[in-house]
Amino acid sequence: MARNSRQRNWKLVVAVAGLTLMRMLVQPQRKMLDLRGKVVLITGGSRGLGLAMAEEFASEGAKLVICSREDDELARARTQLSASGANVLAVRCDVTKPQEVQQLVDEATAHFGQIDVLVNNAGIISAGPWQTLLRQDFEDSMNSMFWGTYNMTMAVLPQMTRRKSGHIVNIGSIGGKVSVPHLLAYSSAKFAVTGFSEGLRAEVAKDGITVTTVAPGLLRTGSHINAIVKGERHHEEYTLFALVDTLPVTSTSAKRAAQQVVLATKRGDSELIITIQAQILARLHGAFPGLTADIFSVVNRLLPSGEGAGTTSYTGSESETPISKSFLTVLGQRASQTYNEL
Repeated sequence: MARNSRQRNWKLVVAVAGLTLMRMLVQPQRKMLDLRGKVVLITGGSRGLGLAMAEEFASEGAKLVICSREDDELARARTQLSASGANVLAVRCDVTKPQEVQQLVDEATAHFGQIDVLVNNAGIISAGPWQTLLRQDFEDSMNSMFWGTYNMTMAVLPQMTRRKSGHIVNIGSIGGKVSVPHLLAYSSAKFAVTGFSEGLRAEVAKDGITVTTVAPGLLRTGSHINAIVKGERHHEEYTLFALVDTLPVTSTSAKRAAQQVVLATKRGDSELIITIQAQILARLHGAFPGLTADIFSVVNRLLPSGEGAGTTSYTGSESETPISKSFLTVLGQRASQTYNEL
């Protein structure tokens, strides 16, 4: 038995070594991308992680194109970025509408000449037990995150293919690798983004285009205040969400996350998982998917029940509690001001 076990271990070591060598041969070391003068288009770039990434790309000398559905929000972001010296074009665009997406790409290309880096970041998040979710919640999530990513990618790919160069960064989520309770609509859309992104990387590599899939864990962007919360116990749901999305032990800063995204873009990484907690969860789920499902089934018992709950949607501001506005979430409150979430 011991001998057979040692043989299996050696076979595993040889297999891993072989795969590592194959990866080195198939994917040689890339030269770091110089972002100076490059044009970076960021969807959802007017607030939260999108705005944090815009600041970091600008600090590398990139020219920016940001879009949002909200004019006032877009104007504030443009002012904030311009004040720091960024060359920025801000365009109103709903990424769920292919015609508006194409108009944005045409305008950005006419203004700057081309789009070198596309960052698909726009999205929404809704939280609540399955009983509170409607088909419309799933459709809204898919339209914003998956179809928005698809629309923008397909509008930009032709010019990248002609040039035989370009970078696409798709902001997925750890929720697109491991589905967790009370985020079914969000996770479903993020799983779709992850599948699209990983498959696309393999297909467009021959055209000189690099695709990076980013899976953030919990980030202190202040975006929790714009989350959609479902059900009659939405105050409890929102309080829990605000805490885990804000406390240092469970989340990381938007600036640090944005810096990692920019570095992964420059290196041409295939994947970036942000936060140690998310990396551990992804690896645990990959090795023991049944175990993580069992663990989350226990966690789910501690979350607000969906029995008898309605399907009404509430905003973060409608769901605030003394705890969600307390010193426990002060870092999130500051982030919401810094990154235009208000």
